[in-house]
Amino acid sequence: MATHGDRLLRIYMTDQLALGVLWREIARRASNSSNGTPEGAALQRVAAAISDDVALFEQMMRRLGFSTRSPKSMLAVVAERLGRLKLNGHIISRSPLSRFEELDFLLMGIDGKVVLWQNLRDGAGLGERLPDINFGYLIERARSQRAELEPFHAQAAQAALS
Repeated sequence: MATHGDRLLRIYMTDQLALGVLWREIARRASNSSNGTPEGAALQRVAAAISDDVALFEQMMRRLGFSTRSPKSMLAVVAERLGRLKLNGHIISRSPLSRFEELDFLLMGIDGKVVLWQNLRDGAGLGERLPDINFGYLIERARSQRAELEPFHAQAAQAALS
């Protein structure tokens, strides 16, 4: 029988999975939009790592006995698709604001991922329950993803906002 803490952990992880799916989709879109550039290569690496993180997260959920099938994750994909319809000052060409907002959102997601891994390791005690998961590595990998995108984010901010 699931404990109250496990029920709350399942809800938290389901919510976080939906966010991970959303960030994965945005990373893929940003990568495709910048294909063939140094920024696109960095985004492709980050998108692949986010995809790996989502897969690992789903594996962790299954190991804990939690379902990974949730309407929230499906809604995250729908929300990303609807977000493409948002007008950013350009009708035919890609707006510099779109590039900036995608990078901005990805950095927020990566920062959130650091907090997520820490919460799961320390707050939920998954460092002990899932000892084969190297949360320290996942935290450092997220920080390196942020560092890889920061220069492109700064360039995009300047192009869009100044």
